[in-house]
Amino acid sequence: MNSTGNTILVTGGTSGIGLGLALKFHEAGNNVIIAGRRKALLDKIVAEHPGIDSVLLDVRDPQSILGASEALAISHPNLNVLINSAGIMHWEDLTDPDDLITAENIVTTNLLGTIRLAYTFIPQLTKQPSATIVNVSSALAFVPLPSTPTYSATKAAVHSFTQSLRVQLEASSVEVIELAPPGVRTTLLGQENDENAMPLDEFLEEIFELLEINPTPKELVVERAKPLRFAEANGSHDEILKMLAGYKPPQE
Repeated sequence: MNSTGNTILVTGGTSGIGLGLALKFHEAGNNVIIAGRRKALLDKIVAEHPGIDSVLLDVRDPQSILGASEALAISHPNLNVLINSAGIMHWEDLTDPDDLITAENIVTTNLLGTIRLAYTFIPQLTKQPSATIVNVSSALAFVPLPSTPTYSATKAAVHSFTQSLRVQLEASSVEVIELAPPGVRTTLLGQENDENAMPLDEFLEEIFELLEINPTPKELVVERAKPLRFAEANGSHDEILKMLAGYKPPQE
């Protein structure tokens, strides 16, 4: 993937890793469109960062995805990069029936959203001479955090889906990349002040160093994420799972 000269759509581009990637790619000389479902927030970010565009898009709504793709095909016909960054993460108690709604919302956003966006935008991306899909999974795709079971499961599914997507698009102009972050200091799950999470600036810096590698790695995995990513291969999976099982949601 070229680090500059692209037209990039970033879902979940109003906060956290999505916004961080959007700003970093914008600074690198790309035309960036941030997508989100809160117009006031989109307008605020666009006003604060001249040159960035925005589009209303709710990844939970198939019609919203279709409408955004049709609008962008007209306004940004050279769109050649899709970054699927939108996602939610919540604590769950699997013994509490009320948490089923939470689990279903996570699946709709994290997994169905990613799948629907891929299906919807692939026709436009394959028309470009060079294009990229970046699916954001998580280090928890490889060893789950038991207190966030559905989040971890959706990210494992995103990993699997991304592998299949890469194979199916192998003969096309579209490369497929997976970005698997560790815990990063963002508002996702209230980690912005978590000393155990990786500072966002450090994470972005390491990701962009990986993007400079030619050819671009199929998986963008920073050093902090590697213990989980390779846990199964090096035999440490059960040990890490036991450690993560001891991590409990904060008491309210």
